[in-house]
Amino acid sequence: MSFFSEEVMALRRMVGRSVIYTNESNITRDNVLRVLEEALRTHFKNRVEIDYLYNYYKGDQPILNRVKQVREEINNKIVENHAMEIVDFKKGYVFGEPVQYVRRGEHPGVADKIGKLNEFMFAEDKASKDQELAEWFYICGTGYRMILPDEDADPEADPDDSPFEIDILDPRNTFVVYHNGFGKKPVMGVTYTRKDTGETVYSVYTKDMFYRIVDATRIVEERPHSLGDIPIIEYPANNARMGSFEAVLPLLDALNTVISNRIDGIEQFVQSFMKFVNCDIDEETFKALKEMGAIKVKSGGGEKADVDIISQELDQTQTQVTKDDLYQTVLIICGMPDRKGSGRNTGDTGKAVELRDGWAAAESKAKESELIFKRSEKKFLKLALRILRDIGGIDLKLSDIDIKFTRNKTDNLLVKTQGLQNMLEAGIHPLIAITHSGLFSDPEQTYLDSIEYLEKWKRAKVTEVPVNNKPNPEDGDGE
Repeated sequence: MSFFSEEVMALRRMVGRSVIYTNESNITRDNVLRVLEEALRTHFKNRVEIDYLYNYYKGDQPILNRVKQVREEINNKIVENHAMEIVDFKKGYVFGEPVQYVRRGEHPGVADKIGKLNEFMFAEDKASKDQELAEWFYICGTGYRMILPDEDADPEADPDDSPFEIDILDPRNTFVVYHNGFGKKPVMGVTYTRKDTGETVYSVYTKDMFYRIVDATRIVEERPHSLGDIPIIEYPANNARMGSFEAVLPLLDALNTVISNRIDGIEQFVQSFMKFVNCDIDEETFKALKEMGAIKVKSGGGEKADVDIISQELDQTQTQVTKDDLYQTVLIICGMPDRKGSGRNTGDTGKAVELRDGWAAAESKAKESELIFKRSEKKFLKLALRILRDIGGIDLKLSDIDIKFTRNKTDNLLVKTQGLQNMLEAGIHPLIAITHSGLFSDPEQTYLDSIEYLEKWKRAKVTEVPVNNKPNPEDGDGE
């Protein structure tokens, strides 16, 4: 199968990645080759789009192929890489602090086990891998994480040795196939590499089998696995699987055109043509003019001779207005804050500033990303807990764990600390209060480290009152 050319790709509308479906509810040796071949048709289309968006993110943008018809020698090709700005902001804003696992509910011994789970994730450097994963799905609309048991791990010899391995896969070489039925459940995960010999080797995982397939035509290895699920998990950025800057690609291209034309205008003004009226000048005389900076001309035949420079300067003010309007539209559509907000002289404070400068929209987009991320993270956690139980000897249930994002820990610090104190005084469990205060990137560990200091916030026991509580005659008739 051949890939689309970049030239053809540039003419297509970018509307997100296509989800790969199959009518097969169970993948076996008998149908795996057929399902793989059908899935590759959709995947190759996605792959070309992903590659285009990834190159765009890196700065390889259409303006670099610009052709200028008039004065083609002045042809500036300027890339203002706002695509990278958008991706880096969203990645840092949502995943700048590590995603943490905290306790849900009251279950004896769970806090220590979750603490151990977080230690294993730290050992696997999951925080940086989360950022790598986020970078992919903010660029191209989807990302993939893989988890497998670590066969070399020995938790008994080294308590910090994680029993599982985590890897972030390139979405250009990875995809998941879903059943086209109720629930849209995944039935097959695929990742592949191309060898120097020209062969393409596909690693195909189902819920209970692993297949190694060469060139999508022959199975060279098959063996069962005990994970009970597909170890390749897809993390879509949204339901449409659109990248964070994909919806504003025409605006970003227009910004590049404006700034390039602007530089062209300046250069053309500096390199203006000279105009000679009613006088002839040869090449040698013109060279002397450029060297000496002056020329002598003589009128003849009753016609006035004149030498002048043809110049028309680009209106930089109007150009800046156009550029600012395009950029503001990009920020609004992408849910980005306005970086010029701090320069405005207004009396707005607090929430008014957040709404005016776009931070409320950025927070709304971040919460949307969190919910979609958690849906995939639960699938990842389910596999991690199974491996942890089988190899690490730690029994945890998915219902014991909540996934926590932390942002803006020091913003409104006084308000947050006052809120924490109010919750503790009201009798809220310290772990819940610490988690919802938003002050700490790891509320579970903060709670464990602070238990002895939180003793004073323990709720005093309520004196039990008898069910048949009759008035005491010595206390009067109770009226």
